[in-house]
This record gives sequence, structure tokens and C-alpha cells, in this order.
Amino acid sequence: MTVAAALRDALGDLVDVTGTTLEAARSDRSGHSSPGQPLAVVHAETVEHVQQTMRIATRTRTPVVVRGAGTGLAGAANAGPGEIVLSTIRMNRALEIRPDDLIAVVEPGILNAELNAQLAEQGLWWPPDPASREISTVGGNIATGAGGLLCAKYGVVRDAVLGVDLVLADGRLMHLGHRSVKGVTGLDLTSLVIGSEGTLGVVVGATLKLRRVVEGETCTLTAVFPSVRAAAAGSAAVTASGIQPAIMELIDATSLAAVHSYLSLPAPPPSTSQLTIQTDGPSARVDADRIADVLRAAGGGVTLTYDHDEGERLLAIRRAMHGAFAHLGTTLIEDVSVPRSALPEMYDEIARIEQQYGLVIPAIAHAGDGNLHPNFIFEGEEVPDVVWAAADDLFRSTIRLGGTLTGEHGIGMLKSRWLAEELGEDQWELQRQIKRVFDPLGILNQGKVFDRA
Repeated sequence: MTVAAALRDALGDLVDVTGTTLEAARSDRSGHSSPGQPLAVVHAETVEHVQQTMRIATRTRTPVVVRGAGTGLAGAANAGPGEIVLSTIRMNRALEIRPDDLIAVVEPGILNAELNAQLAEQGLWWPPDPASREISTVGGNIATGAGGLLCAKYGVVRDAVLGVDLVLADGRLMHLGHRSVKGVTGLDLTSLVIGSEGTLGVVVGATLKLRRVVEGETCTLTAVFPSVRAAAAGSAAVTASGIQPAIMELIDATSLAAVHSYLSLPAPPPSTSQLTIQTDGPSARVDADRIADVLRAAGGGVTLTYDHDEGERLLAIRRAMHGAFAHLGTTLIEDVSVPRSALPEMYDEIARIEQQYGLVIPAIAHAGDGNLHPNFIFEGEEVPDVVWAAADDLFRSTIRLGGTLTGEHGIGMLKSRWLAEELGEDQWELQRQIKRVFDPLGILNQGKVFDRA
């Protein structure tokens, strides 16, 4: 009996082998595809479906790629020949919401925006806020450690997850973490799973740490600068001032021109870069006024609004960035992080790399936490060698500045060749050994993260 037949025998119509479904599972939003179609897609609807799939995969030694909405940007959910795709997108319920304990228990396929819409009815909120929140899943956020615009003030995914339910490669179900705010029994396996990109197990549930909806008004500022370095220095000045905005986004000149064109807005002056900043809570207006003073002292031209709707309109410019880049050509969307004080130097490095390799690399940043998204624009489907050479230079420059290869997109298939260089050989091998404890046969997400190719 073939693997696909064994899956159909156990799971019936949940197993999909149609050509369009298999073709879609070859790629994510990174723009990269596997060399061929997978064996089958299993549309799991319950934990038991996941366990049955993993038992068959272990028995037949068949590789498995776990997939949610397919919105990842590192190729971690791309599936290829000989692999089973285990989709959790139909496991999309909020199972429990507890305002008294400020927790929610959810399935992995629930969308960020849908979860927060349900929570808002009870005056609650889950802070991780990726730009893709309308289409990305909580399970995907956990798998990649995805962040977003609000991380500097409200923390990253790891700060907002108390526990995960994990199905191991052999089908066993593990309940990791706790429901209490404090809990230090044993090793912190929950944090280990967050950001593991499907290499340790299948996340089938999560206990999330909630916040009450922030009371008070929201104020929004934009500040334009004559260069991206000046804008980066302005963001560093805000950080150094001790004021904590909820959002601080940096848009360089190429990106700003692209999104203005995409949204049919008047073109900004040449070389203009922009900071978009929001403050919230009871002190929002005082904080916004103080930030405006800091930015003016740094040479920025400041626009400040206390109107919520106008603020959301200004922020929508940042949220439309991916669509704007898609209109420029094929995009390799990168993701690096540096200490916030190193943002000006990182933009200097990007300018050097643009000149050295003859490329245009629009680069936006979550300036509040030092996470940059340089975008390599090119024609065609295959990434040219010159782009990979420039990316190699960019990654090494990031590490030299005390930074890291990824702040929120993950390693996937695109950055695995650089992982050992950042970690060092000893830590890289230790992490590979940890993966083997969870997945002795090595069937989970083969060729991703820990592959040197």
C-alpha cells in the first residue's frame, strides 16, 4: 500500500491529492518553490487527525511538512517530492477565552485578526501584530516566532504564549507549559518550540497570554527626513529619550516612493525617508508631543494627529508595503535584526551593498526593536547569483554589528546555509542534537533550518 493510500484509508476525504492543491503546497510567500509536488495534503480537523498522520509518517518513514496559511517568507512550509503536507488551517477555533485569567486556548489555524476580533468582544487583545495579521495564523506565528509592529512595547510571540500542545513525530501528544502566569518546573520546552519552524513537532494548540484592551487615545506621528540615515538616527534618538511608543516604523526613500505610487498618493520629494510612530494609553498625547520634540531636534519634519482614523490611514501606508514591492518585480523579502543603536550603521551597510553589487535594496524597519526588512528586487523567478552574493554580504554585516539573521521570518530553506556561522559550530551541533531527541527519524521539515545546503 502506498503512503497516499494508507493516509486515505485512515483519514478518507481529508487527504487531498488534486493537482492544484499539491502545486500550491510547493511554495509560500517567499517566492520560492520546491522542485516538485508533494505526495498528498492532509487537511487535519482534529488533534487525532494529526496524530494519525504522524503515526503513518513514522511507520513509513515519510517526511512531513507542517503548513498553515502558507504566508511564511523563508520557505519553511514549502513541500516537495516524497513528502506529506500536514495542514492545520481547518483547526481554527478559539476553544476557551478566560477574561479572569487573561488567557485563551486556541487551535493553530485561527487567523490573528479573527482571534483579536473575538477577544475584542470581551475587552481583550493578543498583542503580536504581524503586518500579515489578516491572513496569518497563530500557529504560524508560533512556528516562526513572528513579530510585527508592536513588539518593542508589547513583546514578541515568545512573551505571549504560556503553553503549547505538541504532537511529536511518532504521534504522541505533549502538553507543554502551563496556564499560570508563573511556572518554572523543568526545562522551558514551550520557548524551545516557539520559532522551531516545524522541526520539533506539530503545534495543535496554544495557551495564549492576553492583555486587556489599552485604554486611552492613540496618537500618530510621521516625520520626514532628507536621508534614511537621518531617519534611523531620529528613531535612535526616540529610543534613547526613554519614551516608549507602541509602534515606530522606518520607511526608506525607495520604499516610500513605491508605496505612494501603489496607493496613488502624491510622490514624496526625492531621497525622503519617513518614520511612522504611534503612542497609546493614558499618556499617549503627552508621549506623542515629547516624541515630536525629539524628532524635530533630530531634523525631522513632523506631522502629528490625535485623530484615531487619520492615524490608521497613515499607518496603512506601512501596512501596504508588501503589495507595493510586488509591483516593482520579484521580491526576496529579507529579515535581519540589529541593536537599535546600530540602525544608522546598518543602513550605511545597505547603501554600500547597493553600490557594490549594482542593486536597489528598499529597506523598511521596525525601528522600535531594530528589525529590518531589506528587499531584493529582480526580474524572473530564479534569484540571480548577484542577489545571493549581496544577501551574503548583508547577513555577515548584520552579524558584525551584533545582530542576527532573522527577527521574525525564520530560517526555513533560505537562510540555513548561514545559520552555523551565527550560532558557531558547537551551538549549531547542540541544536541538531536537540532536534534528534524530538524527531529521531528526521522526518519533520527535512532540508530546512539545519541543512547547510
